[in-house]
Amino acid sequence: MFYVVRTGCQWRPLPPPPAFPPWSTVYRYFRAFLEAGVWETLRHHLVVMLREQEGRDPTPSAAILDIQSVKTTEKEGRVASTRPRRSRAASVTSPSAPQASCSVSSSTPPTSRTPTAPERC
Repeated sequence: MFYVVRTGCQWRPLPPPPAFPPWSTVYRYFRAFLEAGVWETLRHHLVVMLREQEGRDPTPSAAILDIQSVKTTEKEGRVASTRPRRSRAASVTSPSAPQASCSVSSSTPPTSRTPTAPERC
């Protein structure tokens, strides 16, 4: 288990037999112990032993909670109660839509503070 803790649960690169059984066998046992609560029980007993060895109470007397609450807005009514509307914008196929062209306008061009590339068609 120290190998798994040190390497970050990389099962496939476990040292080959005879050092360890095949990785799939080790993983199956690990999962079975996890589901049975063996690891949590072992951790609890190790913490109790360490605290007693340091001369402290076996159970912690304080805890640190780190909770952040975020308020959300409640939405009342049905979610999609408004039907979509048709766009009032001019259609691309509409004859009233302006045509793109490259022509020199007689009006004064807008001024810009940034240099621009020469106009091309």
